[in-house]
Amino acid sequence: MGNPPITVERWEGLECAAQLDVVLPMYKEIWVEPPYCEATKEIADFVDRFAQEVRLPRARLVVARCGETPVGYAFGYPLPSDTGWWKAMDEETTAEFVAETGERTLGIVELAVRATWRRQGVAAQLHAHLQEGLGIERVTLAMRPEPEAAPAHAAYAAWGYRQVGSWRPADDAPASHIMLLTLPVPAHEVGR
Repeated sequence: MGNPPITVERWEGLECAAQLDVVLPMYKEIWVEPPYCEATKEIADFVDRFAQEVRLPRARLVVARCGETPVGYAFGYPLPSDTGWWKAMDEETTAEFVAETGERTLGIVELAVRATWRRQGVAAQLHAHLQEGLGIERVTLAMRPEPEAAPAHAAYAAWGYRQVGSWRPADDAPASHIMLLTLPVPAHEVGR
């Protein structure tokens, strides 16, 4: 007898905050693994950051379940016009590239799947549900370059992401790659 099908639920804005009790156990389980090796301080930082980010316009959380068991989650929000996302990159950028409106680019802050459910399409479902209906042009995320992250690199490459830069959130923090996925223009908008 196989597992029940994967289902995905979505919450918006402050509704996301009520799901912390579902997300936090997954966060603690997933992000302690290499290359992240997060401990008590990083977990507390996540809780604080999550509480702030759910207040951003159009913040969105999706959770995948197998039956009643949460198996993965994704969280993000469209980058506001005053975002610091692109300013943190080491590479030089153009004003056109970094221009944000609150509707142009979805920043994925979290995308994680519990080990038992990896390589089964769960991350792809989370990725699709997170951006569904937002009307955005592109999606960005930061990812670690270590060999342990190779499966994530492969998935993002298969989805069409390309590396556009790198950044280090703090002097003593590890570097991350900034990835970007440019979405196809909907057929009804071509030729406008």
